[in-house]
Amino acid sequence: MVLISIVALVLCASVFLILWMRRRQARLELERYSIEAEALHSLLENHQRVVIYDIRQPLDLLAYSEIIPGSVRIPPNDLLENASLIVRDEDAVVYCTCPGEKTSRSVIRRALTLGFTRVKFLKGGIFAWKEKGYPVEPYLEPFRLDTAR
Repeated sequence: MVLISIVALVLCASVFLILWMRRRQARLELERYSIEAEALHSLLENHQRVVIYDIRQPLDLLAYSEIIPGSVRIPPNDLLENASLIVRDEDAVVYCTCPGEKTSRSVIRRALTLGFTRVKFLKGGIFAWKEKGYPVEPYLEPFRLDTAR
């Protein structure tokens, strides 16, 4: 009986360790597709062509109605359903306000599975951008709150 318990415990620990390692590896792999606020600001200051997408959830946009100047607002659900809304032949950056960039990471994963390679997510989202004192502008366009989903 003790032997069975030990084997079960070792098996559970092994499964947990394997799942943890895979998740960690996937997260590290995704980091290749991130950009810091300083690097994005530098690209923009040097007039590099970068398309920036604000993909915040509607309630986040309602609470913090500022965007990075020049950003294109696309609801995240629209982008997840139709990743072709991201330009394929230009550098692009997506940002959100989620802790851990949850929405941005979801969009990046989806885009990568569809073969997009020139898209990154802004680490820390708009909060990291604002924390550095970089400019924002009011978002004045109407939008829907997406309550049906």
